[in-house]
Amino acid sequence: MAKRKLLFEEEYDFELIGICSSHSDYRLCWGINSALRIELNKGEDFSVLEKKSGEHLHSFYEYFDEDNHIEYYLIKNVSSNSYQTLIPEKDQVDYFLVIKNNFVIEINDILIRLKQIDSILTAFIFDPNELKSKGNLVF
Repeated sequence: MAKRKLLFEEEYDFELIGICSSHSDYRLCWGINSALRIELNKGEDFSVLEKKSGEHLHSFYEYFDEDNHIEYYLIKNVSSNSYQTLIPEKDQVDYFLVIKNNFVIEINDILIRLKQIDSILTAFIFDPNELKSKGNLVF
C-alpha cells in the first residue's frame, strides 16, 4: 500500500507591529486602548512549549472589534516565568501587536497613533512571513 503524506502550511495572514516600551504591560495597554479607541483585556497567558526550554508563558491581551470584525492581540515578547523570547530573532522588541481581519484601518495609521503614546519608545511593522519563529504567533 502506498504511503501518502499530507502537508499543511500555516497561513500567516495578519498584520504585526513590534513595540519597544520599558513600561509594564497594563500601562502600555492603557495607552494603546486610549490611542486606538479599543479595549484590550488581559487574557490567559500565552503558552509556548519548546523541546529544549520547556513551557514559557507570555503576557497576553485581546480585543475583538465587533463593528469591524478586527481582532487585536498584544503579546509580551519575554516570558514571565523563564525569560525566554517568543520571537528570538527580534529580541530587542518588547511587545507584539497582532491584528487579524483588518480590512478597514490602514496599518500605517495605527503605527502613527502608536508612536504618539508616551510609554512607547518606537514601533515597527513586520511581515510575519519573514520571521523564522513565526509559528509562535499562531493561536
